[in-house]
Amino acid sequence: MYKEVFKYFDEICKIPHGSFNMDKISNYCVDFAKKNGLRYVCDDAKNVIIYKDGDNAKTPVILQGHIDMVCQKTPDSNVDFETDGIEVVIDGDFIKANGTTLGADNGIAVAMIMAILASKDLSHPPIEAVFTTNEEVGMLGASALDVSLLKGKRMINLDSEEQDVLTVSCAGGSDFKITVPKTTETVKGTKVEVTVKGLKGGHSGVEIDKGRVNANILTARILNHLKDYSLIDINGGDKSNAIPVSNTFSVVAKNPEKFAEDIKEYEKIIKAEIKEREPDFTIGVEVQEQGEFRVFDKETSDRIKYMLLTTPNGITDMSKVIPNLVETSLNLGVLKTEEDVIFMQYALRSNKKTALDFLEERMVVFAEYNCCKWEKSGRYQPWEYKENSPLRDLYKKVYKEKFNTEPKVEAIHAGLECAVFSSSIEDLDCIAIGPTMFGVHTVEEKLSISSTKEIFELLCTVLEKLC
Repeated sequence: MYKEVFKYFDEICKIPHGSFNMDKISNYCVDFAKKNGLRYVCDDAKNVIIYKDGDNAKTPVILQGHIDMVCQKTPDSNVDFETDGIEVVIDGDFIKANGTTLGADNGIAVAMIMAILASKDLSHPPIEAVFTTNEEVGMLGASALDVSLLKGKRMINLDSEEQDVLTVSCAGGSDFKITVPKTTETVKGTKVEVTVKGLKGGHSGVEIDKGRVNANILTARILNHLKDYSLIDINGGDKSNAIPVSNTFSVVAKNPEKFAEDIKEYEKIIKAEIKEREPDFTIGVEVQEQGEFRVFDKETSDRIKYMLLTTPNGITDMSKVIPNLVETSLNLGVLKTEEDVIFMQYALRSNKKTALDFLEERMVVFAEYNCCKWEKSGRYQPWEYKENSPLRDLYKKVYKEKFNTEPKVEAIHAGLECAVFSSSIEDLDCIAIGPTMFGVHTVEEKLSISSTKEIFELLCTVLEKLC
């Protein structure tokens, strides 16, 4: 039966289904339901719910995955993600793509669920299969779904990426933007451009505990050390949920040669301090033309420097329930100078709703104290850990029977659609599982064939025992 999984996955790969390009893949799900004589709903957000009767009248179980993928390709790839599918390549135990992301996140979930829906032999309770859209760009489909269409109180999400991990909690989050007022004056002198670069960066949830240095924060430290300059602009990062790897700022220096020497001397000090964490860190300095330049006035320069030096950033609290889990954090991912303002954009995260509330309150106070405007957006609730979870206990039992070992029970400091569903469906018992894959969201993405088979068989056993 597991061979059907790869048949459906191959069909999915042939369909363009990047985020915001949902029509064809959504229609494929609808056509699947029609072909198999199953009742379905397709909403305005192109989410598809497919219903299948079970072997008893128990409350249905929800099986859930998302139908969009992250689209990345190599420079020499000719794939047009709007119209083309993915060229699949088999390499030993792995399925890969030729020059692009594979989309196993989360196409393999859809394929596994379809194999179960199409099966005539598998025992299972009633199933509500939920295929959501635009997960990769803010869980938009799940957020738009009318959950009154679902009766299930147990949900298995299939968006995890390690076979031996059972995910039981994830962070909620929000985007927080501070607008710093900017006033300028004109000065004469020599322009110098400075680039802080070579940092590792990473995902602001998954890598926030790895000691990665934030380029925007490091730049503030460098500016605070330097003397005799006027700041023209400062820019770093392009996504609030990514730890910035570089920052570029321009100044008018009174003595450009001395200014450049001071930077290179301070670079040595910082390198010695962070070399174990950031071995490739460096500072580039380019002395440019002489002339008249519009620069930040003293008040603006002092304000932005003070805010960058004192802003909350990174881990603010660790979980007291789940070992080694970052519970609450934030990341200054974007720092951008525009004509009249400077933007500071953060990704806020917490695995507890009340902690996320408080973090937002702290940022409001921080912005208002510094006479800045602020706005919040993209709020999604955390999926909090449940002390009592029969579904979690059953999965652990079945996993141990199959593999003679316990799965790792973990929480993640990133978002899963489980958070959206658990905040919308009262008393939802939810877990997240999935087969092993590597390089997700990159052109190196690959999916283990043997792991997919094992997780699919495990899922079928769990469904049988839920009858």
